[in-house]
Amino acid sequence: MNPEQIIQLILITLVPWIELRGAIPAGIIMGMDPLTVFLISVVTNILVIFPIYIFLEFIFPYFESLPIIQPILAKIRSKTQKYVDKHGFWGLMIFTAIPLPGSGAYSACLGAHLLKIRKRDAIPAIVVGVIIAGILVTLIATGVFKLFI
Repeated sequence: MNPEQIIQLILITLVPWIELRGAIPAGIIMGMDPLTVFLISVVTNILVIFPIYIFLEFIFPYFESLPIIQPILAKIRSKTQKYVDKHGFWGLMIFTAIPLPGSGAYSACLGAHLLKIRKRDAIPAIVVGVIIAGILVTLIATGVFKLFI
């Protein structure tokens, strides 16, 4: 594994709505060790939570009022809200953990912000969800689930 591969993996993980769901399979395809790919992707995806919240607090209010953005926000709010209303902390964690594009740390942070969930409540749920998503995507990408099918 070379430094360029690590940088590529980190950059893929940082892409909103792709995150570790795309980075883990990409890293494995690049021939990187699956455990290393998992660790780099999960840590990167967790670390991005903090800049997201800084953006949401200081810059997001300017974008929130744009008419083109409002339908996107409404969709994210409704997707997140059904999980949070039904399951609270666990709902936000499950929403984050679902290994599909459109869920994940970016959407969960945005959804938590839109639903006015306190950071101290949201961040642990999002972190646990990222870890679960990383485990699931790694298992799928390495073919472990084929053993049970």
